[in-house]
Amino acid sequence: MSDKKQTAVEWLMLNLHTSKDPFGTAKAMEKEQMFEYIKSMYVNGEESLKFHKEEFEQYYTETHES
Repeated sequence: MSDKKQTAVEWLMLNLHTSKDPFGTAKAMEKEQMFEYIKSMYVNGEESLKFHKEEFEQYYTETHES
């Protein structure tokens, strides 16, 4: 068995017809996965991570939310 995490797209494909809000859930999963990737790239202490989280939230809001 693989330790690979399920992507938001994979989850959506499996749960499109059974979830109450499949697109909202998939978008939230994608957002979390994007931040986890950024977190893995910037391991410079808690303050640095807080800064990057704030930058990420601003970027995500500007590019993915209307």
